[in-house]
Amino acid sequence: MNVALLLVTIAVAFIVTVLISPIVIPFLRRLKFGQSIREEGPKSHMKKSGTPTMGGVMIIISIVVSTWIMHAIGGIQISLETWLLLFVLVGYGLLGFLDDYIKVAMKRNLGLTSKQKMLGQIIIAIVFYALLRYNDFGTYIQIPGTSIQWDLGWGYFFLILVMLVGASNAVNLTDGLDGLLAGTAAIAFGAFAVVAYYDVQQTQVTVFALAVVGALLGFLVFNAHPAKVFMGDTGSLGLGGAIAAVAILTKMEILLIVIGGVFVIETLSVMIQVISFKTTGKRVFKMSPLHHHYELSGWSEWRVVTTFWAVGLLFAVIGVYMKVGL
Repeated sequence: MNVALLLVTIAVAFIVTVLISPIVIPFLRRLKFGQSIREEGPKSHMKKSGTPTMGGVMIIISIVVSTWIMHAIGGIQISLETWLLLFVLVGYGLLGFLDDYIKVAMKRNLGLTSKQKMLGQIIIAIVFYALLRYNDFGTYIQIPGTSIQWDLGWGYFFLILVMLVGASNAVNLTDGLDGLLAGTAAIAFGAFAVVAYYDVQQTQVTVFALAVVGALLGFLVFNAHPAKVFMGDTGSLGLGGAIAAVAILTKMEILLIVIGGVFVIETLSVMIQVISFKTTGKRVFKMSPLHHHYELSGWSEWRVVTTFWAVGLLFAVIGVYMKVGL
């Protein structure tokens, strides 16, 4: 596929998302699949209670459909890499869907227990690794911009486990404000698409990543403040697993830390908060994840979101430069 056709992928995914939204959003509203707001969260969020959640279904459907459309247009058979990416996206998305369903249908705002969710994440990661090894996927990692490589052997399994489980949870933590995750994730997937095409020249991974970008931009039309729909764990867990899978399949495992810098910072803020409170009884932040700290510091929701988008863009540029520019 040439560059122009690849860019069409974004437009196709955007259009698919926008077209199915008048069906999905009212359907979620009729089912009363409204978001339950945590009582310990910012009080300003209570007015969001009842906003349709599980909108991640729109994102996943759009990615799957647009990926198939672009392969059909390009006359290209879907590769193993694409099937693996769709497996992780849909697998983690279904896990998130179950979590969301328990929250809204059973009125348990915590959804699945942490052990149940972790077990599901691990099982999907194990299947993903098994499929990779069955197809003789390399177990080495490489420092971006250099020729330095380390073969981890069986240790690569644990790296994949940490990446898939860690990324899905980190992205999930970032989903706390209108448009925050949709924007930062679109930027991150866009960066991986650039690197996948220009450096490692994996066209099918590029198509998938651009389909995610288009789907997220389409979702952002309805998720930007004030949000008409939330993606829920259906979207955030699916996206988190997918971005880790993209990094793995393009052998850019280390680069995930850089391009996904916002997700890393959000996770670290939670870890720091928990460790500090358990060891000293004091909180470092007014509330974690970090975006809530800035909210409680007097920032408007839109200011927090756009600032995090800008930081995410900076990390993305650095990541692309490390791989393509060095």
